[in-house]
Amino acid sequence: MAEVALRSVEDVDLDALFDQMRDPESVRMAAFTAKDPDDRAAFDAHMAKLRTSRDITLRAITLDGRLVGSIGCFVVEGDTEITFWVDRPVWRRGVAGRALALFLDQVEVRPLHARAASDNVGSLSVLRRAGFTVTGTEVSYAAGRAADVEETILRLD
Repeated sequence: MAEVALRSVEDVDLDALFDQMRDPESVRMAAFTAKDPDDRAAFDAHMAKLRTSRDITLRAITLDGRLVGSIGCFVVEGDTEITFWVDRPVWRRGVAGRALALFLDQVEVRPLHARAASDNVGSLSVLRRAGFTVTGTEVSYAAGRAADVEETILRLD
């Protein structure tokens, strides 16, 4: 089995993460993405904020040492929310689930919250297998689809 690991995000990772986060199919599936996934300046500014904020934990996901995504958590209105992004070529290989399990071992904050487009079956399955439970849904504007999209809200106690 391939080894999934987490490490700090490094400067050398930024080009690959930018490319991953602008893949059209991935953007459509994630739905709640950057307003313009092709805006490199906005991406760089966002990543600089994520990497330096004390309220944010951000890790690179590697598969056999190769960067394949990112995972992190941040505080929104007092709640700690988790997010992850896995490069499409490694979807359905268990990478997101293993990365999430590793991340949950590192982050002691509970409860943790998560959100995913309600039709993003893969992400919702990963979260449920990790012990997150659905607490509700809401409709919000999703830049990745330029439309209002229902998202499922989950919680891990």
